[in-house]
Amino acid sequence: MERIFKKLNHYFCGKWHLAVLDLKAGRWIKSPKFSNIAYLKAQNARGRHILIQPLPSIYRFYFLADDLDWNQIQNCHRYADLSWKPGRMVIETSPRNYQVWIHSSRCLPLEDKRYWLKKMGSDPGADPNNRWGRCPGFRNRKNKYRDSYGNYPLSRLIWVDWKRQAQVPVSHLVKGQIGSRIAICRSDYFSGNESSTDFSYALALIRRGCSDTEVEHRLSSERVQWQNHLGQRRMQDYLNRTIQKARLIIEHH
Repeated sequence: MERIFKKLNHYFCGKWHLAVLDLKAGRWIKSPKFSNIAYLKAQNARGRHILIQPLPSIYRFYFLADDLDWNQIQNCHRYADLSWKPGRMVIETSPRNYQVWIHSSRCLPLEDKRYWLKKMGSDPGADPNNRWGRCPGFRNRKNKYRDSYGNYPLSRLIWVDWKRQAQVPVSHLVKGQIGSRIAICRSDYFSGNESSTDFSYALALIRRGCSDTEVEHRLSSERVQWQNHLGQRRMQDYLNRTIQKARLIIEHH
């Protein structure tokens, strides 16, 4: 299991976490420490699902194709010579059923992810917004996969490529919306803390011609941590101040 964790750590650039999912109690987050492996195995043995996901700071560079068969794997994720396309991590979640993570070289808006997942034949119910995948090395505890002996299938790591990234084309949907504005995302402007990142991102969006309403939407939808601005009014006041300050700088320089 430690070997699998090391490979996952490489693939997600050291920025990932796990979740324990109980269909009745909900989901709780665990860090990918080796010391947590025994706990995760125990939870899995009790019928809970073990999931993985890249952290929010890099999530826009990854997306997950779900519920694929081997023909879809061959058609979309391998070349004609059967070599793997770049940036893939392939997990067999149950016999002949697969999930594929794709590490993109560029930041991907949700519209782009949805477009390409539809093209790949991914499960239409598996929206890429905050999507989790199964962690290889743990059992898939869905009852429909339980065999006649009472056993559940092991999710297996089939392939992982952490050295390369996929060159995902910009979909025609994105091109037809707002052009170059959507080609950037907040994680591109990380500046050491949340407020500085928001300000740098606001400046970049305004320079690209975005309206205050567009900037507000992008900031509020792409920032994850809001502990310092809890409550709708405090959050709105903060967004207004940030956008006004950024626009003032743009207009006077």
